[in-house]
Amino acid sequence: MNWETLISPKRVGSYQKNGQKKSTDLRSEFEKDYHRIIGSASFRRLQDKTQVFPLDKSDFIRTRLTHSMEVSSFAKSLGQNIGTYILEHYPDENFDFQMKSDICDILQCAGLIHDIGNPPFGHFGEEAIRDWFQKNLKKQQVCGQPVEQLLTSQQMADFYHFEGNAQALRLVSKLHFLVNENGMNLTYGLLNTIIKYPNSSMEIDAKSGNVKDKKMGYFFAEQELFRDIVSTTGAGRNRHPLTFILEAADDIAYRTADIEDAFKKGCISYDDLIKELKKTVDGYPIQVLEQQYDRAKEWKIANPEQYAVQNWLVRMQGYLIFSATEGFTSHYKTIMQGRYPHDLFYHTPGEKLIKALGRIAYDYAFTSMPILKLEIASNTIITYLLDKMVPAVLQYDEEEPMGMMEAKFVRLISENYRQIYHTYAKGKSHGEKVYLRLMLVTDYISGMTDSFAKDMYQHLNGID
Repeated sequence: MNWETLISPKRVGSYQKNGQKKSTDLRSEFEKDYHRIIGSASFRRLQDKTQVFPLDKSDFIRTRLTHSMEVSSFAKSLGQNIGTYILEHYPDENFDFQMKSDICDILQCAGLIHDIGNPPFGHFGEEAIRDWFQKNLKKQQVCGQPVEQLLTSQQMADFYHFEGNAQALRLVSKLHFLVNENGMNLTYGLLNTIIKYPNSSMEIDAKSGNVKDKKMGYFFAEQELFRDIVSTTGAGRNRHPLTFILEAADDIAYRTADIEDAFKKGCISYDDLIKELKKTVDGYPIQVLEQQYDRAKEWKIANPEQYAVQNWLVRMQGYLIFSATEGFTSHYKTIMQGRYPHDLFYHTPGEKLIKALGRIAYDYAFTSMPILKLEIASNTIITYLLDKMVPAVLQYDEEEPMGMMEAKFVRLISENYRQIYHTYAKGKSHGEKVYLRLMLVTDYISGMTDSFAKDMYQHLNGID
């Protein structure tokens, strides 16, 4: 792989008309991507989507929006570090200061949209959608014909392995109507960066030992787009090098934020944190946390535990940025050859810490009673919506007339989404139309905010 093609500015379509004078817009193509994202309704909706604590009323607790902004910031910082290293240690006539700037812009944009396809209620929303289809898809019928006789194995597997990462590619390339049917029409360099798993739903191999094979990265509906993207960038079935950086930024942001949010919610104390860290981590991270606490006591700060934890997490973010930079630069050639199978923290100073933070957050926050109750409520909401919406859309766009209630449920779906369905269903086989109608449901539910999904459930069940 080489950087000249990896950060391709190509888009699916151009808005410039024949004969139009050269644009006076001096922004790079990747700077244009940034403004398209910032101005989109899909990005704004992230302010009411769960990061960890669903429907939390505190202004402090993070949402998908604040998380995405943090990932964007970390990703750009990593891009600056790594870009400088490449310039100094891997002389390449095609890699210059402008290319370093482009890499930083791509990473900044990728951080903003890496979670844009996630359904309401966090990662549990993804699990609830997958669980519903695994239990119910084979039971569905279209005019008396079983769905499994109409869909291909890959199309069925798309729903069994539903993935917010794949939905992100679908959303920005089709569902956000900007000028035409190409969605935000972002650059291929950016789109390839957000494809964390360059696999279809039939190519998942969680046991391969390669991080890129754990999940799916695109749906059958975006298969041709995926092929065009990776052919243009030259990444093929390999992970795009910037994807490693994006994932490291995501890990830094959510692993540290989850601890801070859990501490603020009272799920974990300073003493708990020290005790848990000492099980697997030693040296610098422990020393810094204890030093911050001692300093707070010396300065007679009212809440020394909170001071220590918050300041420690800021220091650890810098420590993990250093570790991820080392992870990329020390394996630069292997990454560029598409042969590196691990994340960037593997065998770096930050590896033990990043794992410990994940374990502690899971044990103290993700399995806490408030989270469990909210996840059960979230499952009830998503299950109800799928129970009603899927049978309704399977009657939609058929020659036989729809039932009264099924027609009403279909009309609840955004007219924009229904129009996108008709645009892409034109000329397709009956089976592929059925597949796209099922995608219409997951598009609708994935686009919901937490509050919208909850309110919709309550309204449809007559709950005031």
